[in-house]
Formats: sequence, C-alpha cells, structure tokens
Amino acid sequence: MNAPDAQLTRRRALQLAAATGTGLAAVAAAGPAAATPKHPSSPVFRHGVASGDPLPGSVLLWTRVTPSEAAAPGSGAGPDAEVSWEVAADAGFRRVVRRGVARTGRGRDHTVKVDAGGLSPATTYWYRFRCRGATSPVGRTRTAPAPGAAVPRLRMAVLSCANLQAGWFSAYRHLAARTDLDVVLHLGDYLYEYGPDEYQAGDVLVRPHDPPRETVTLADYRRRHAQYKTDPDLQALHAAAPWVVTWDDHESANDAWSGGAENHTEGAEGAWRARRAAAQQAYAEWMPVRYEPGGQLYRRLRFGRLASLSMLDLRTYRDQQASSPVDPALAAPDRTITGPDQLQFLLDGLGDPQVQWKLVGNPVMISPVRFPNGLESRTVESIATLLDLPAPPVAGVPYNVDQWDGYPAERGTVLAHLRDRAIKDTVFLTGDIHSGWACELPSDPATYPLTRDSLGVELVCTSVTSDNLDDILGTRPRTTSLAVETAIKVNNPHVKYLDFDSHGFSVLELTEAGAQMDWFVLTDRTDPRAAAVWSTSWRVAAGTNRVTRAQGRLR
Repeated sequence: MNAPDAQLTRRRALQLAAATGTGLAAVAAAGPAAATPKHPSSPVFRHGVASGDPLPGSVLLWTRVTPSEAAAPGSGAGPDAEVSWEVAADAGFRRVVRRGVARTGRGRDHTVKVDAGGLSPATTYWYRFRCRGATSPVGRTRTAPAPGAAVPRLRMAVLSCANLQAGWFSAYRHLAARTDLDVVLHLGDYLYEYGPDEYQAGDVLVRPHDPPRETVTLADYRRRHAQYKTDPDLQALHAAAPWVVTWDDHESANDAWSGGAENHTEGAEGAWRARRAAAQQAYAEWMPVRYEPGGQLYRRLRFGRLASLSMLDLRTYRDQQASSPVDPALAAPDRTITGPDQLQFLLDGLGDPQVQWKLVGNPVMISPVRFPNGLESRTVESIATLLDLPAPPVAGVPYNVDQWDGYPAERGTVLAHLRDRAIKDTVFLTGDIHSGWACELPSDPATYPLTRDSLGVELVCTSVTSDNLDDILGTRPRTTSLAVETAIKVNNPHVKYLDFDSHGFSVLELTEAGAQMDWFVLTDRTDPRAAAVWSTSWRVAAGTNRVTRAQGRLR
C-alpha cells in the first residue's frame, strides 16, 4: 500500500512527536551502538549474516560477500568466490557440528544461501562464514521442534513496513536485544521501491534511498536490498534469530497484482513481467528464505504439535484490484487474491489436525471493515492517502479493496471452511496497513452484533517506520486519530483494538492455553535512539476464537 505520486503533497506531515499516554511502560532505550553485531562486518562481509525458515533438522543460512571493490551490489562485476561456513553448538565454536563450502559470483550478486542440515530439533546454534581470510559476524539461530513434539511455548516477533527513508530501524534494535525470541516473522514491505523525496517522514528525509531513483531493474533492486542490509539494527536482528518472511507489494511496486501495479507504468518502466521477475530474483538472492526465482513463496512451517505457520503470497496470483468499493467486479464468484493452488494450500493448513494453533502469515487484512459516517472531510482524505485509495472512502462500504475486502467470494470460501469444519485456534497475523488491530472474524458481519459468532482472530502489527494517520494529518499521536478509531470500532464491532498512530513492533506468544500479542511503540521514528514502550496486549484463549484485552504484557 501507499504513496502514489499524485498524493505526495498530502503525505507531507509533521515529524512524529514523542509517543505519550497513560499507562505506557518503558522498555530498553539503548542507542544504535547496542544493535551492532558482536563481531562487526569486515569489508568482505559488509552486509551481515542471517538465517531463516527453520525446520526440525535444518536451517537456511545467508550472507553476502564482497571479494573485491568491483563486486559492488548490482554491478554484475567481480570475481567468483569460495565461502566456507560453520555451525556450532556454542558461541565460541569449540563444538562445530556442521561445516561446508559454497561458491558464489556475479550470477547471484555474490550472495550465499546454504541449507545447513543434520541438526537437532529445538536447538540453538551459532554460525559464521569465511572468505578470503575474513570472518563474518557470528549469527545465532534455532531449529524448529520435531514433528509431534510437545512445545510448552513459542515466542516470535511480528513486523511489517520498514521504510528506510521514513525513519530509523529502532524496532529492530529493541528486538535484537531480546533473548526470548524463537523466530522473527516479517509480513512484507521489508523495503520500499521509491526514489528519494517520494515517500519519507513528512518534511524529513531520514536516509535517502540508493539507488537515487525508483527501483525498476535487477541492478536497482539488488542495490536497494544491499542498502537496507547495511543498517546495523537490521543486521543485528538478522543475526539474533531465524526469520520467516513473505513479500507484500513494495518489494516490487505499490499495489502489485498478477498483471501489473499501481506504481508501474507499462512501457515507460519496461514490461511488468520483467520488472516483477527482477524484483523476485533480487528477493531470492538477498533474503534468508527457501525460495528461488520461478518457484513458489507460499509455504508452511510447523513447530511440533503446538502450531503451524502458513506463509501467504498475496501479490503474485491475485486479480487486479477493483476500481472502487462499489465496483460490480467485486461480486464475481471466481475473483481471487490467492490463486486456486494457494487457496487449497491455505485450506489444507487450516484443517491440519496435527497442530493446535493454525497461524497464517497474511500480508493484507482479511477482517471486513466498513467505513464509518460522520468524519471530517480532511480526515477522510487522509485515510484515503494512508490506504492509497483512488477516491475518499464512502460510508457503509469496504474501505480498502486492496485487502481481502476486495475479494469477498474467496474470503467467504475461507470463512466457510472454518465454520463448516468447526476449526478452532486460527490466528491471522497481518501487516501492510501501518496500524495495530485486534479483530474477531465474523461469520456474517451483519449478524455479528447479535450473535458474536467468530470463526477466528486477526492480529495486525503496525509499521516499523512507514506513515500512520497522525503523520499524514500532521497532528500529535493519540489525538485526532482517536475519533476515527472509535468510529470504525462502533461501525465494526468485531474490531476490538485499533491504533492508527504508532510505529513499532509486536511480540506473539503461543502456549496450549492461549495466544497473546504485545504491541510496542517507538517514541520517535526519526530518532536513532528512540525508546520503545509497551502499549497494549490482547489475548486469545484456546478454543474460543475470541480476542480480549490481556491483564499485562508477556514476561
């Protein structure tokens, strides 16, 4: 979502004020230096290390080498390189359990991905790389529990929408300082395609994008990934825990669909098919994910018998977005956001009898949201800007057809599957919309106020840095937006919690008894030393399909 050029003037908002509010509890406020890896990157390993997609017996390891100055990201130049890797059972590498050698070169932009196998389930390991006499920073990772294993607790970070031009990655810094995370879940918009001065923090360009233009070619996307991975806070979180990722739209272009994107001009910016292929190739090279160009990104990971995590790709296969919430195309029964194969994959995962919690990594909201009456025109226009709507939203109809609201027949199929099979403990984990939400999934929004019939729960994390409503309005956090939030909740009673203002991160914990998400917000996205404060927590008791406010934060 976000930022078509025609709306940029409305994106000029005041710099984010310090987050304040009754009952907020401060957490660590260490400066950027706290986020640097224990062993800083050498000139050979200047983009850090990462791990991802943990399985019971293996984990994917990633790095990028610069064997010569000619081998700059996106250059298509530089020599091939031999890279050795080690996995150890201790941080001092006295007990190395696996090692090997990989080769890389210009064809994959000197990135390295290794599937390190032969590991023990539910075990913490440390890893590192060596190339041309240099040693990489040390990363820490963890394998998934064995199939069918009892898992007392699973704890993960939940993140989305990190625009380098709009702020510092303090959310990553605070998460990297934690020692309780089993996995980091990133739900998309890991980077943004815009050029400098196109989408930033109001009048503040915190850090200009490289290359200094919109990303269109393979070289452009490679350079943009490389720039993000020079951020020390991002490097630190990648080195701290394994990541599970999916893309949303900005990894390619705004409001992408199978045949194009809002932020792509066919011809002037080449063919969409070529641009998308370039974006997906760079993503495959630069991200710690079991995905290669031409393959499928959607996949499922399991964590013993406690939980499965179905990661969705809601950009590659979808039909074009409707022109408006009243477009007759919305009624088409074959309209798809997933594509038929991925839809069956999702339904199969929701019905998995081998696990208790069915988590869905969901790039855009599935909860229905109807726009309320009675808001000031300036506020309505700001919401249109936030959501990239071609026109201000209309009361009583879905307010964002880029979400599942724009694909109601397919959402109905998913909800009917949950209802007809009496499936419990389904939680959609969602990003994209730059705001925090806790929602129940009504079987029928029209009857929900009477029946309170809920088929699952959706928990939405806010953005790391990308604009919120108060940024666009130019107002202080937790002032003007409160009326908007109240109106939306009144008109959509299945929405239990909504914060349109904050930047930060969430932490989710699963046990057999329930699921709880904590939301943390940053005091100032434009301050590299920003503190994070606990804002609120919401809980899903096992077997209820309902979300209620928790008594306190996770310990």
